[in-house]
Amino acid sequence: MNRQTQHVLLALLGGALLRIAADDTFLRYVRPGHRPLLVAAGAVMVVLAGVAAIRDLRARVTESHDHGAAPWLLLLPVLAMAVVAPPALGADAVARAGPVDASAMALPPLPADPVVELGLGEFVQRAVWDAGGTVVGRQVALTGFAVPRADGFELARLTIRCCAADARVHRVRLEPAPGAAADTWLRVEGRLRPGPHPDGVPTIEVTSADRVAPPRDPYEY
Repeated sequence: MNRQTQHVLLALLGGALLRIAADDTFLRYVRPGHRPLLVAAGAVMVVLAGVAAIRDLRARVTESHDHGAAPWLLLLPVLAMAVVAPPALGADAVARAGPVDASAMALPPLPADPVVELGLGEFVQRAVWDAGGTVVGRQVALTGFAVPRADGFELARLTIRCCAADARVHRVRLEPAPGAAADTWLRVEGRLRPGPHPDGVPTIEVTSADRVAPPRDPYEY
């Protein structure tokens, strides 16, 4: 592989970062606050590739270096983002999640609204860990994606701290089951079913379940 080809690969990789940062595609991988970092990294790669290419052309540097196939691996993320952009994590990731460890904590009370809109992660935290029972007897509204299982039906959402690689699953069982296909986004209203929560997964007694469009950002934080 000659030096000019290396510069082109670097520019393509930087361009791919700028491409996913230009719209909401990057939200499939990292937090919203990371957009400036992606833009900066992509711009630096493109500028470095351009400066190096111009310098080599002026110096008439054309020698090749045998690095094997390794440099061509830089094309893989470019092709993945340009041709087959991976979707956000969904029902398959939830199916591989293990049980949730639970320990009691005290959480602040909820507003006195007739229906309390909660993030799914916050609801699970209050239902499983909250010693004060702040969601007991309350009508709540949750939004997440459907996860049909052999032994029931779940609504799930993933929380990330940095990127999709550290995603943590939050899920609730829905009874009765809405009957939606896997990864269908739903807005569910209902009440927490009292009693123990096997594997740290609470059960919602559903009063309504409506299909909604996938959110701009599929993750919670």
